[in-house]
Amino acid sequence: MKDLKSTFTEPTEKTPQIDLNELTGELILSGRSIPENATEVYGPVLDWVEEYVRAPKQTTNLRLNLEYFNTATSIWLAKIVKTLSRIEVPEAVLLVHLYFGIEEYDNMDVEDIKDALSHIVDIINNSTISIGIKLYGTDSAGKILKESMVLI
Repeated sequence: MKDLKSTFTEPTEKTPQIDLNELTGELILSGRSIPENATEVYGPVLDWVEEYVRAPKQTTNLRLNLEYFNTATSIWLAKIVKTLSRIEVPEAVLLVHLYFGIEEYDNMDVEDIKDALSHIVDIINNSTISIGIKLYGTDSAGKILKESMVLI
């Protein structure tokens, strides 16, 4: 097994901030994600996650604070979530944090929430870890105004 180290990548106009911390179990993607080459951006992230799941923290927090992402990004996010859902540490927990603008959050009904989570639920259907999903409503400055939790 490689010696896993935290990694941080500054955001650009087309790529998110990426902050992967093996010491805390915090995996953060924030900003916009419309890269011209998603493999170049997310291939190293997936490699890191594949190493991380070999010796994860008891609680892993995947924070997806993406104001906008394209289809190519969604494919890579699915791969990352699927890999994290295979953590095999007894009593380990994966929390997936999803951030929405407060207007969008306030307008979500139960069906909207199910639709937003359906892709994640499909991916983690055969997971080996307990998974929770936290939804946040944020203001334009990113301050959390409301939150809710869904356990899977």
